[in-house]
Amino acid sequence: MAKLPEKGEGLAKYKEGERPRDEAVAVGRFIRVPPSKVRIMARNIMGRPVGQAVNTLTFSPNKTAQVLLKVLNSAVANAQTSRRSAIGDIDALVVYRVYVDQGPSLKRWHPRSQGRANAILKRTSHITVVVKEAARR
Repeated sequence: MAKLPEKGEGLAKYKEGERPRDEAVAVGRFIRVPPSKVRIMARNIMGRPVGQAVNTLTFSPNKTAQVLLKVLNSAVANAQTSRRSAIGDIDALVVYRVYVDQGPSLKRWHPRSQGRANAILKRTSHITVVVKEAARR
């Protein structure tokens, strides 16, 4: 199985064409789900084989699972079709990392009594999924 990142390890910043050949990435940006809710589902799939992660997300009833499933499927497709990818077996892929960052918030106003207004923040997320080929035994 692929070595998972330690807690507190940040996203490795790779330059163009510098990413390891056994990794594939997909990014979903400006997704209308709060990052705090997506992170709950992201923790459930991190470190799991892709097939198991897809099953977990498919049968989960929340919207965040469906959004994460789309990004995960995109990462698997990127692993299959990328020219520079050295990934041979798609069944050997593991969800290596999932990053959920906050995007811009939509600001809305809710009228209150005596002429006041309360702000409503509709948060968005940027989701990055990295799949990696599991280490062979």
